[in-house]
Amino acid sequence: MSAYDKVQAARDAKRLTAVDYISRMFGSSFFELHGDRRFGDDKAIVGGLAMLYNQPVTVIGIEKGRTTKERMSRNFGSANPEGYRKALRLMKQAEKFHRPVLCLVDTSGAYPGIGAEERGQGLAIAENIMEMMTLKTPILSILIGEGGSGGALALAVADEVWMLENSIYSVISPEGCASILWKDSTKAPEASECLKLTSHNLFDLGVVERIIREPAGIDDRKMFEGLKMLIARTFEKNLNVDVDTLTQERYDRFRKLGNNV
Repeated sequence: MSAYDKVQAARDAKRLTAVDYISRMFGSSFFELHGDRRFGDDKAIVGGLAMLYNQPVTVIGIEKGRTTKERMSRNFGSANPEGYRKALRLMKQAEKFHRPVLCLVDTSGAYPGIGAEERGQGLAIAENIMEMMTLKTPILSILIGEGGSGGALALAVADEVWMLENSIYSVISPEGCASILWKDSTKAPEASECLKLTSHNLFDLGVVERIIREPAGIDDRKMFEGLKMLIARTFEKNLNVDVDTLTQERYDRFRKLGNNV
């Protein structure tokens, strides 16, 4: 598959979304929590508590929705400031009880509307990045579809970042990049190659630690049970690490990005 094929696969309307992952991995143990305690509840961010085998965890996902009605109510997965503040509230709660945090990222980017800017969109994203860097509990982020710009990074400052094989992660969309560089959005396929946004590109660059394969025809139950076990092992390992060491290693992880380019 070309880079742009991967872009189209990540955007596929039939692709599983965050609520599908939550349902398949955590079932009825997931208890959703709402609101940022400041403005309202952003449905583009789904978050709450769940049981990962015998381990309580906090799960936060960016949800696009499936049907047109769902996508409109979820703002097509483009979160407002209150969504990122809700996520941060849940992460700080997890820190208090030393619960691991799992983030499922799937967004073309944070919502750029006037209301979002008036309520501090940039500040909300910056606060998440800053607070996640020093959060004293394990964090794992998985890109399950699109990972667009700061809207994705606001939930991807973690001890480890994983990507689904056909997901993407980039500072800008291929169409946006093509419009800036060539004043022609139809050059998106060429921009996709330049951006190095595929899972394999980013693994080679050290931006992500693991690629989750998406083999055609695999039984959903097997895939999700395997993913669930990998997550559980990662959290078990990181829960045994001293919190000061954990946060320092997380900080060092991001400081060294780009050194091998």
